[in-house]
Parts: sequence; structure tokens; C-alpha cells
Amino acid sequence: MSLSVIGAGLGRTGTLSLKLALEHLGVGPCYHVMEIAATVRRSLPLWNDAIGGSADWDRIFEGYRASVDYPGCLFWRELLVHYPQAKVILTLRDPDAWFESVSETIFPVVRKGTLLGHDGLALSDFLRKDFGDRISDRAFMTDYFRCWNQSVIDEVPADRLLVLNPADGWDPLCALLGLKCPDRPYPWLHARIRKSRWQLFRRRPMPEQKPAELEISTRNYLNDLRISAFG
Repeated sequence: MSLSVIGAGLGRTGTLSLKLALEHLGVGPCYHVMEIAATVRRSLPLWNDAIGGSADWDRIFEGYRASVDYPGCLFWRELLVHYPQAKVILTLRDPDAWFESVSETIFPVVRKGTLLGHDGLALSDFLRKDFGDRISDRAFMTDYFRCWNQSVIDEVPADRLLVLNPADGWDPLCALLGLKCPDRPYPWLHARIRKSRWQLFRRRPMPEQKPAELEISTRNYLNDLRISAFG
């Protein structure tokens, strides 16, 4: 099995919704930063190697058919070459809305913890590496977001790329993949998970879990989201 879909959109652009949508269509399992938490004992060392320059993409994505969100989106160029048959999906949203969302969730100015605990600090630093001390600068961050998206549009061959907006629903995604549209709404989850435990880093530190406990709680969380989205 190799990746057939590469998500190049940055986090907080509907990537968790896209993960669930792809898996509902049978294009799964789909990788997402939550999958690192759900398999942390295996996955985190592999990603630490990747950010150190020794990526083994086939091991990282073994058993997966798609990848979205961090950290895979930061390597979309490498993945584009490594999986030459894969389609690329760029998820978009309003730049100011993206800035407000990441500031409240995954990129707060004062970091009070990481999803992966202390062992995930190197990966967390890597995800923030392009921002430096300007992570709270709206103009800088929104310009970064626009430039990121335009780079994907400019560099990915048009016949391999889908630019997906929140209101688009199933139609363009299913057209890209040659699949029939489901008879239920597309699973946009932002409002539904706004108050979930994964969105509270900015407000208070999360108690660090042992790796096995983190894997179980994350997998249960993802399963609950699937049930909420599709029944």
C-alpha cells in the first residue's frame, strides 16, 4: 500500500474533516497528526528521524492510503516525488480566520504543552520553525498562509491538484478520486470539536499521559468523531 492522496493544506483548514471524509470514502486509513498520538511509540521516533533529515516515508506511512495535516503537509514536495501517482489536496480557508484559529489552538504564543507530551517538543518546534518570534503577528502569519497556498498551486501539476474550500462538500473530492458521493453531509467538524480537549492548550496545560494511555485516548477520540459525523 502507498499513498494515493497527499494533503498539502496547513493545519486548521479542515484537515481533520478531510481525514474522516477520505476514510468514509474508503481512501484510508488517512494519516493526520492525531495518528501520531494514536501510535506514538512507533510513530514519534520515525518523525524525529524525518525532521532530522532521515525520512523513511514508506515506514512512516506503512498501512496508510492518504495523509493530511501536520507534519506530512510540511513535506508535500518530498511526498509528491516519492508517491508520483498520488493526488494532492490543498485545503483552504480565509487567512484571518486561519490565523485566529491557530492562535487559539495549535500555535499559541505561550506554549503550555504539546499533544505528544515532552517527547514531542522537537516535533512541535519543527512545526513552528517558519514563524520564529512573529507567531503573534497577524500580517506576517496571514501572508505566510497565502504564500504557502500559492506555492502549492504553482508547483503541483494541475492534473494532480484539488483546491478544496469548506463549502465545496463531496463533489470535487469524489470527482478527483472517481468515487460516488455519499448520501450524507460532508463532515465539517470545526464547530463540533471547538471545545474538545485538543483545543485547550492555550487555556491550561494538559496533563501528560503515558504513551499507551495517549494512544488509547486518541483512538477513542477519533472513533467518537467518526460516530458523531456519520453515525
